[in-house]
Amino acid sequence: MAVSASPVFPVGVPTTSVTLPDDWAATNPRHDGIVWYRVAFRFAEATLPDDLLALYVEQACTNLQVLLNGHLIYSGGRMVEPTTRNCARPHLITLPPALLNANGNALDLRVLGHPVESVGSVRRAGGLSALELGMQSTLSVAHSGRTFWEPAWIRGTSLVLVGLGCLMLAIGWLHKREVYFSYFGWLCLGWAIVSTAIWARDLPWNNGVSEFMLSSAWPILLAFAVQFLLSFAGLRSRMIENVLALQWVALPLSLVVAGPDHRFVVANVWYALLAAEVAIIVGLYLVTARRQRPQDFGPLLIASVIGAAALALELGVQWSEGDPDPVSIAECVVPGLLIYLGGRLFLMFARALRETVADRNRLAEQMHRMSTEMEARVDQLTVQKVEELTARRVEQFTQQERRRIASDLHDDLGAKLLTIVHTSDSARIPQLAREALDEMRLSVRGLAGKPVRLDEALADWRAEVMTRLQQAAVEARWANPQEALEQTLSARVFMQVTRILREAISNVIKHSSATVCEVRCRVVGKTLEVRVRDDGRGITADLQRGQGMTTMKRRAKQIEGQCLVESRAGFGVVISLTVPL
Repeated sequence: MAVSASPVFPVGVPTTSVTLPDDWAATNPRHDGIVWYRVAFRFAEATLPDDLLALYVEQACTNLQVLLNGHLIYSGGRMVEPTTRNCARPHLITLPPALLNANGNALDLRVLGHPVESVGSVRRAGGLSALELGMQSTLSVAHSGRTFWEPAWIRGTSLVLVGLGCLMLAIGWLHKREVYFSYFGWLCLGWAIVSTAIWARDLPWNNGVSEFMLSSAWPILLAFAVQFLLSFAGLRSRMIENVLALQWVALPLSLVVAGPDHRFVVANVWYALLAAEVAIIVGLYLVTARRQRPQDFGPLLIASVIGAAALALELGVQWSEGDPDPVSIAECVVPGLLIYLGGRLFLMFARALRETVADRNRLAEQMHRMSTEMEARVDQLTVQKVEELTARRVEQFTQQERRRIASDLHDDLGAKLLTIVHTSDSARIPQLAREALDEMRLSVRGLAGKPVRLDEALADWRAEVMTRLQQAAVEARWANPQEALEQTLSARVFMQVTRILREAISNVIKHSSATVCEVRCRVVGKTLEVRVRDDGRGITADLQRGQGMTTMKRRAKQIEGQCLVESRAGFGVVISLTVPL
């Protein structure tokens, strides 16, 4: 072994014989830089096998270059800051046959390393493992076994943890009351990031910054783990949360104060403290889980024991003086435990979701049954109520119709019959009798309740108006739409319009002294308009005091219509009736 930064094996510098594996903490304490190792070997040319010769280096920390007979045949990466970090990777170097010498060969290994005092883990301290020289086909088996666990296992489990963490975060975001899903998701992502950073070969900063950041990340992972366990157990402690937050600052600050020469001691004291905190919280969680989730207590207890054993072994390795095993038990076991716990959490969520859907379906079925029963009851009550209201309405309508018929008979038919009884003019009796007969027919037609087509109603009104005006020696003019009218009038509307029109014509005959009377009927939209106009003397004082105008307006109002009377002395009267169809 020779200490030198020379690009080739140094000549003329002191050398020391060492037995591999070589731990720099024992043979070259506090050295930070390059150390050269030379291994000599020879073979008989006649025994050179068909297979290639290879060199297997299980661990060279931090980086390695290999020269065969002065020729560079392998380089692990950068040998200056930021250096390539290959502590976790085994090296399988093929020895080119063209460079081999049957008389003797020299393998020079240039190793870059850092003192144990400046790193956060003894596995990343400077040193060189034992060397194996042999057939490449044989050595590749050991090399494949090591690369499966580290870094292939780390890389594979990190990818799984990233997916599992994102899934847990999504579930936690959708179900914010189950906050433990979010904490577990951040724990999985955090472990994947830290684990990937530990085994990353090329980082953009020097080794001191990398070790400081890796050591400072463990309180964050501890906080996620503790918060997950407490929230999953339904517990919460403001004091514990404050302590966890304080450790985020206290650990990096202690590393800065201690300096890089004491980083290993300070970091490992913190590791022991953090491990004790995890053990306490796990014990508290197991006590709660045994009471609240007895079905989960057994698997969780086994997982906790395995995890505690792995952490204890790792802490023992950090403080032991022997050569550490290149494979970190904790870094291989913890990802598996996280994946196992994540699977159980997901199955628990799926089971709860399935039960929730089943409960919702049962509730929906019950609600549907209750709704059906309620609708049936409401329909029954509604039918009863409708029958009661219908009977009441029929009774009210019957009474109303009786009063209306009685009023019509009293006002119209009764008045005419009374006039017949008391008149002394025998010539008027036939006329009054015909009017009374027409009024009785109209009342009977209204009682029948049969709707009347509008064109038929116009024809009846025209025949009656033209006959009455001609008998009174008044020139009659009638105008109505020529096209066929499909609209119908209810019996009540037909009866009231007929009476209004009769009253209007009676006023023209009896009081206006008119020579011409014009009647115009038209349909505008959904409204029937009837206009009666004469050229008589207009409304006189006697006509104003009569009941005819008032009666016409009252009848129009009863059928939701309107009757307007316009007159000026000497210019006749205009009566406008509008009725909705």
